[in-house]
Amino acid sequence: MNNVLKIVELSLGSLIILFFLTKLMGNREMSQLTMFDYIVSITIGSIAAEMSTSLENNFFEPVIAMLVYGLVTFLISIITCKSLTLRRFFTGKSKILFDNGKLYRKNFSKSNLDLNEFLMECRLKGFFNLSDIQTAILEPNGKISFLPKSTKRPSTPEDLNLSPNQEKVITNIILDGYLLKENLCKTGNNITWLETNLKKQGFNSIKDIYLATCDSNNNLTVYVEWNKQNKHNLFE
Repeated sequence: MNNVLKIVELSLGSLIILFFLTKLMGNREMSQLTMFDYIVSITIGSIAAEMSTSLENNFFEPVIAMLVYGLVTFLISIITCKSLTLRRFFTGKSKILFDNGKLYRKNFSKSNLDLNEFLMECRLKGFFNLSDIQTAILEPNGKISFLPKSTKRPSTPEDLNLSPNQEKVITNIILDGYLLKENLCKTGNNITWLETNLKKQGFNSIKDIYLATCDSNNNLTVYVEWNKQNKHNLFE
């Protein structure tokens, strides 16, 4: 029983430390990882897991190790923001894989990427024919960016000589049945406006609403929880 309690304590401790280290290292650790970020994240996670289950080791030894990795990552992120040379060293640089009908075999070899993997990535992005692609670039985070040929890309309003109004970010007003008062104020509306619009759409209580949003034209869109409308699941 004592061992179980100690594991619980160590697990909670490692989670708290991991949380603060992630905050320190930044959101990049949770999005697209570079090679260095990947190595550090895996290592810190392994140390935290070892700390949670090891009953013999000193608690502070793995904590110090995680702090060292976290601080080094934080310092490198600062350095790479100021030095282009070090940025390329730690994060790598983009490589052209395909351009204007030509495959850059040397860059494929440097990236340890074979042609089949490249073609698969092309298909996943909707390009089943290489002739539809102008340029393909391997980014430092391992993702491939594609520039379609001008004749194959979707048309834009500019192509059609149209000037649509600029859209703005839609604001959440109600989330999980809770009113977000600050967001409501930012839209320039008040609770009276909200209640009036909800009643027009047949809703009497905010708690019954899963999500409600307000767009730049001051239109209120309401989404209810599916289970409350129909308990049948089409995919069951």
